[in-house]
Amino acid sequence: MRLPLATLEVFNAIVQEGSLSAAALTLGIKRSTVSHQLKSLEDRIGTVLFIRTTRSISLTEAGRALAQNSAPAFEQLAHGLENARTAGQSTRGTLKLAIPEFVYHLLICEPLLTFQELYPEIEIELVLADAWSDILKEGLHAGFRLGGLIAQDMVAVSLTDPMTAAVVASPAYLEKHGTPKHPTDLLEHNCLHYRFPSSGLLAPWIFSGVDGDYPVDVRGSVIANSLPVAVGLATRGLGVGYTFREFSADALNTGELVEILSDHRVCMPGVNIYFPQEYRALVPLRLFIQHLKQAVSATSSDMMT
Repeated sequence: MRLPLATLEVFNAIVQEGSLSAAALTLGIKRSTVSHQLKSLEDRIGTVLFIRTTRSISLTEAGRALAQNSAPAFEQLAHGLENARTAGQSTRGTLKLAIPEFVYHLLICEPLLTFQELYPEIEIELVLADAWSDILKEGLHAGFRLGGLIAQDMVAVSLTDPMTAAVVASPAYLEKHGTPKHPTDLLEHNCLHYRFPSSGLLAPWIFSGVDGDYPVDVRGSVIANSLPVAVGLATRGLGVGYTFREFSADALNTGELVEILSDHRVCMPGVNIYFPQEYRALVPLRLFIQHLKQAVSATSSDMMT
């Protein structure tokens, strides 16, 4: 049975205001409409709700029972409407994000700390996933991906410039096994593979040459579905890793890793954050994107000085 919400609203207004005339004024409708709606409700439930005289109006037992149970529901509805009106319009609330693990380490890890200091009432939920998540179906506000096309109803904001691939290894590994001079030399080395968790495919090792980009079908003793783990194993001397140069920048700067085959680098897409057009005005999301862009800009400036 459908609830007679319109007539219940009129009933609740009469209870709150104490008369049909005052209820009509509050609701912005005619007194005759209030009287008609009340009669309709009484007819529907089969009982009288008010005792009406020329001077006063009071609830019957049935009316009191209905008022006691309906008033909290209308208060909750009013609260829900207010929450809906203000949702995403203040520096509080929840922000749910789908993030590939390497993007978390590359862009999110450090800025997240300072963002939480600035906006402690914004709760961040991180869903680590390498695939292009269906953020609407999964109840998320935004996702991250490398370049590429996005759905027509999504907005993409670029966070980084195009990145470059890098082949890396530890000084100890290179001293023991030698330094490859050409990508095909990697066929004689222990290459640490990354497997995409969503598709199950191995990430290809792509290189640039005079005739364009080409893959090398490398082999190795370890496959990980975590890029940070694969790069970490390369840092510890287990083998050669294939990653983003920007992702391994710290280890390269400290000398824990050495880049090899730099003449054969290929350009990789930059990182975008994407979200539904309806979330353009979502304050927590807007603030988070702004904070990330500032952090990326500051990091780029530091690398250039």
